[in-house]
Order: sequence, then C-alpha cells, then structure tokens
Amino acid sequence: MEVKTIKGIDEGTWMEFKMLAVKKRLTMGKLLRVMIEKYSKDSNEFWDSILNGDKILTDKDAKAIHKYSRELRKERGFRDVPNI
Repeated sequence: MEVKTIKGIDEGTWMEFKMLAVKKRLTMGKLLRVMIEKYSKDSNEFWDSILNGDKILTDKDAKAIHKYSRELRKERGFRDVPNI
C-alpha cells in the first residue's frame, strides 16, 4: 500500500472524513474515489443545465439589453483609462 499526503486538511475535517468512511463501510481511498466521481457528475450536470437549458430571455429582449449596454459603455467615465 502506498501512502499519499493531502495538504491543508485540518484535524476536524480529517476526522469527519474518517467517520464517513466508517459509516459507509468503505476504505478512505474508496470513499474519496466515490466523492470525486459524484462531484464530477454533479458538476457536469450543472454546467449542462446552464449551457443547454431553456432560455430565460427571448432573443428580442437579449438584443435590446445588448444594444443598451453597448450605448451605456460609450458614456464618459465608464472606461476611463489614464494617459501614460
């Protein structure tokens, strides 16, 4: 068995991780693998719902907001860059 080190884990978090492994009757390595797989799956599902989900604005409203923001950025003081 090879020993790995995880930096930056406080004692309370480490104890909680060990207790979870005991409750689930898994080794700590297997629990970590399960947690990483679940995190990856949930993260992918989240971004899929954001990027491929239903629109919250109509195309007409989105174009109007885009046009308004372009005009707003032209106003004095919005993007002042000091002369160097």
